[in-house]
Amino acid sequence: MNKDDAANALKEAADLIDITSQSAQVKTAKDSEKKETLMGMLVKESAVPPSLGDLIEGTVLNIEKARVFIDLPPFGTGLIYGREYLNARDVIKKVSIGDKISAKVVSIENPDGYIELSLKEARQAMIWGEAETAIRDKKVIDLNIKEANKGGLILEWQGIPGFLPASQLKTEHYPRVEDGDKDKILEELRKLVGEKISVSVISANPKEGKLIFSEKSSETKDKEKIVGKYTVGDEVGGEITGIVDFGAFVKIEEGLEGLVHISEIDWGLVENPRLFLKVGDKVKVKIIEIKDGKISLSIKALKPNPWIEAAKKYKRGDAVKGVIIKFNKHGALASIEEGVAGLVHVSEFGTDAKLRANLELGKTYTFKINLFDAKEQKMALSFAGEKK
Repeated sequence: MNKDDAANALKEAADLIDITSQSAQVKTAKDSEKKETLMGMLVKESAVPPSLGDLIEGTVLNIEKARVFIDLPPFGTGLIYGREYLNARDVIKKVSIGDKISAKVVSIENPDGYIELSLKEARQAMIWGEAETAIRDKKVIDLNIKEANKGGLILEWQGIPGFLPASQLKTEHYPRVEDGDKDKILEELRKLVGEKISVSVISANPKEGKLIFSEKSSETKDKEKIVGKYTVGDEVGGEITGIVDFGAFVKIEEGLEGLVHISEIDWGLVENPRLFLKVGDKVKVKIIEIKDGKISLSIKALKPNPWIEAAKKYKRGDAVKGVIIKFNKHGALASIEEGVAGLVHVSEFGTDAKLRANLELGKTYTFKINLFDAKEQKMALSFAGEKK
């Protein structure tokens, strides 16, 4: 082989290597392109398509007259239009092309292939989610009182109306009304309209659109600290802040009130607390129970117990004089001395009518003691006179 033949052979070999290399590069590029296409298909196939009611996030592609288009890769394009557009006009005014927004899927069967979305429903869904979080975290929020009804107050949180039952008001806001008159309760509650109060969400029901608030829960921790300073048996001073049919409220200190039940006002019969106490009175009370953050008080516990002295004077079988002070479904109550009364049972006369024919309210009769228990403060009497 001469020099020319050798040179040609080397050139052919180099060309062959170059062609092989180019072929390999083309194959690699095609393989890579094919691989990317497969990856894209796998991503699209593995993504779960949105369902009715789902919250979904996308980018605003375009805003036209009464229409907003949202990019929802890899599922297609979302559309806000018609009633949903009108419902969310205030929100849409603040939206620009390129913004990311969350919306709720309201239809996946649009004839033009769009996924129909709602901004308003998405916002409400998020609010209900926030309400659940507020319940869990016991979050305290300040809200204005919008309206009042006989059951409580109407508040509004993020556009959703909610109810604050009167039973969930702090003691300082609770309507203390004579005889529990509903019209008077409403009158007192209306005085709170326009005020701002601190409340917590205690119940959220998105299906029924109901929010329930409590003002009490926001003061629980502070109240627990205050109540923790007292124990059963403590004698404390206080001021009467309210009187109701079942007793009187006494303010012991700022942020803490207790109830003196009607049965704990006096040893004698108390049918109307207002005849014994009035708002503003300074009183001495004894703590007789602390339960669930509530304090029960007694005024009579600080007065001499008449049953102790009576036990020294009376026993079963004694004949005593008693004045009829009250009728009830069991019979008649007869007082033998201040604070010491016993029951004359209706069965002794057969009927309530016959009992009332023989015993008149306010009149004195002779009775026999059938039971006398000073410890339990119980006494049973039988009529010792002639029956009609």
